Amino acid sequence: MAVGVAAAPGSSGVVGVALEAVPGGAGLSGIPEEAVLRREAPGTDTDAPPKKRARQQEGEAGKLEERLYSVLCCTVCLDLPKASVYQCTNGHLMCAGCFIHLLADSRLKEEQATCPNCRCEISKSLCCRNLAVEKAVSELPSDCPYCVKQFPRSSLERHQGEECQDRVTQCKYVRIGCPWQGPYHELPAHEAECCHPGKTGQELMGILSEMDQQHRRELGLYSSIFNLLCFEKIGFTEVQFRPYRTDDFITRLYYETPRFTVLNQTWVLKARVNDSERNPNLSCKRTLSFQLILKSKLSAALECHFLLLKGPYDDVKIKPVIQHHVFSNDSNETEYVPLPISDSVECNKLLAAKNINLRLFIFQIQK
Repeated sequence: MAVGVAAAPGSSGVVGVALEAVPGGAGLSGIPEEAVLRREAPGTDTDAPPKKRARQQEGEAGKLEERLYSVLCCTVCLDLPKASVYQCTNGHLMCAGCFIHLLADSRLKEEQATCPNCRCEISKSLCCRNLAVEKAVSELPSDCPYCVKQFPRSSLERHQGEECQDRVTQCKYVRIGCPWQGPYHELPAHEAECCHPGKTGQELMGILSEMDQQHRRELGLYSSIFNLLCFEKIGFTEVQFRPYRTDDFITRLYYETPRFTVLNQTWVLKARVNDSERNPNLSCKRTLSFQLILKSKLSAALECHFLLLKGPYDDVKIKPVIQHHVFSNDSNETEYVPLPISDSVECNKLLAAKNINLRLFIFQIQK
């Protein structure tokens, strides 16, 4: 039995409610508990065949997703955020990458960072994360680039890395020279016919020799650090780079630490962006370089190894590189050397911060 209920006069639209009783029911007053209450979406033709109604509902769901995409996208790159979502004081959304980039650009141009939508001031203290939007974005469907099926964004990475049968993979014999790459579902057939397991011992020895050389280069750094830890005089301290501006007509950003004492000597660190390039804010590639300056007077030459590592409270990725210099009263400054960060994204993280906090180690070489 079906009952139609019309909306009250003056209201917008008509609400359609259909009650379906299980066969054998006793009418409206005796509807059993198993009766199904089905509410039709506004605009759905209740007299249409079931297949047509399903297509109408799918179309409405697609339109809803499109509207959500436009509402939840980043105001800078106009794409859906992939990680953290920040909002200005007026609620405009920015993905983490764009937010950090805006702060880094403002530091380079000596301007206050502003929201690109409403021009209100933004900073790490003024803006906050929007956890509700992050959760909503993670549930939106996204296409797998390999199999073109749709999955919630929260599970798409796992699908691409572990489950998708069309994901690009390599032969298990890649370490001995097999160059094959292809969809995962073709991997068993390829490995069954791969010719590389049949290589001669002489060919395998050549490949293993190249792998050993690469492994020795990676271990060389750690062996050097372990050797430095055996030195008699070792000093380390937390250093804080603070931003300053040059006195030139066109000012340039540089960083400098307060004076600090290590190994009974007074030191200062300086850093610059893109080797003092005129307009680093116009460059997509950004780097930092630094120099160590000895402020104390010496009675004899001081030979040292030194390196910078990330501080205990920062998440910047720094690959340690050991530097060497012989300090004297005539040579109290090192050359500018690159700060070994992995890419421009890490550099933007440092530039966006109020200060740059790192840890300096100095190892004195005894004669």
